[in-house]
Amino acid sequence: MKTNPISTIMTKNVVCVSPDQKIVDVKHIYEKKAFHHHIPVTKNDKLVGMVSLIDFMYKIKGAGLDDNNAIYTELTVKDIMTSNPHFSEPNATIESAARILSEGNFRALPIVENSKVVGIVSTADIIKFYLEKN
Repeated sequence: MKTNPISTIMTKNVVCVSPDQKIVDVKHIYEKKAFHHHIPVTKNDKLVGMVSLIDFMYKIKGAGLDDNNAIYTELTVKDIMTSNPHFSEPNATIESAARILSEGNFRALPIVENSKVVGIVSTADIIKFYLEKN
């Protein structure tokens, strides 16, 4: 069980944004149902950052739901993202990902293969895995 690769529980179809996109695009992603709270940021298909729902909420400071609010069109993803995020590879174990997530101040781990984001795993995914095994 502890040696299962993270690729067996990761979400594979990951929505990514680029550093130059306006944060209105991030808002639209968060408005969708059943969406992870973390969005990998890629440039030329390489992971360069992460945006969390908390990062987003702190930066918009009550801007509301109107897409025309200046904050949504003035700020870009690079203004709110965390650069150089932790990541894991698809063949890493679920246990190693659980350890990384338990030690950090973040709740999701992009899964990267050959510099490209191929998945994402959240703390909820890991908890679900361990609950289903018991």
